[in-house]
Amino acid sequence: MNTILLIEDDAALRENTEELLTLSDYRVITAPNGKLGIEKAKTEIPNIIICDIMMPEVDGYGVLNELSLNDSTQHIPFIFLSAKTEHKEIRKGMDLGADDYLTKPFDEDELLSAVESRLAKARLMSGMFNGDTATQEQDSVRNLNELKNFFDDYGKELTFEKGETIYREGQYATMIYLILEGVVKAHKMDESGKELITNLYKADDFLGFTSLMERVPYTESATAVENVTLAGVAIGDLKDILGKNKNLSLELMNVLTNTLSEVKEQLLQMAYSSVRRKTAQTILQFAEILNKNPEDNIKISRYDLASVAGIATESLIRTLSGFKKKGLIKIEGRNIRITDLEGLKQIN
Repeated sequence: MNTILLIEDDAALRENTEELLTLSDYRVITAPNGKLGIEKAKTEIPNIIICDIMMPEVDGYGVLNELSLNDSTQHIPFIFLSAKTEHKEIRKGMDLGADDYLTKPFDEDELLSAVESRLAKARLMSGMFNGDTATQEQDSVRNLNELKNFFDDYGKELTFEKGETIYREGQYATMIYLILEGVVKAHKMDESGKELITNLYKADDFLGFTSLMERVPYTESATAVENVTLAGVAIGDLKDILGKNKNLSLELMNVLTNTLSEVKEQLLQMAYSSVRRKTAQTILQFAEILNKNPEDNIKISRYDLASVAGIATESLIRTLSGFKKKGLIKIEGRNIRITDLEGLKQIN
């Protein structure tokens, strides 16, 4: 019988939810606040935790953070339960590592579905990383394609809307991501507060590598350029897989080295190319990353174009106007369409 820890300060809701879960053949232990919830999680080691966000003593974010630092509790599936429906509050919980969330009021089917799906995924992951099954499964990840399949099959799926922050510079890294859909920009702020985009990542690219040591801060921020779907795997789990396959480690190292070379080339272009060449190369780069044919519209903000090129937005707008007059591009509202691909490549 699976054990569920329910942390909720509302006595009536706590009792009703406990009864519902008990009738569904779960063993339920409860705590009226975050502090007691942390203690019970560490002593009982439940199969899953359902936790309110706004509570006395320690709130839900504090509970999740504390348990994520404990070896015995860091892999327990965690579901947030909250009356807060604001997207930023939900996203904060997911960024901290929560597996799911339910907003009050919820119905019985929603609750049971969330619990059952998270327990099922936990069983799959447990099979991947425990005992003989773990050895077989980890050894089966022999190359980069199989690693990406592992992310797709067993990673934690996260979605971000266009313009939404995936992680911020200085935030501690706990997961590595594979982009399933969409485009992500990596960016930093210079001393004057100007944003510089250091790289663009598309579907099938890895995202978030800082170190294979956990609790190392990100050195740049990442934001969705368009709606994005990611699959995340804990750094510790990835480290275990790589430790069992040297060839896979070398293959991944080669990918990361190529990424660093691309970043270096981008920075050199930003430093030494003319404004016209920077603008032309940036348009071509976005077209490639977004998988656009020359005749298709490129839907990208002028601000992002300027940030990648490393030039002022005003300079970019003037240059785009010049390209339009020469027949290299067409500008339709916020969209850009390449009309002379070879001409744009020849800009210097």
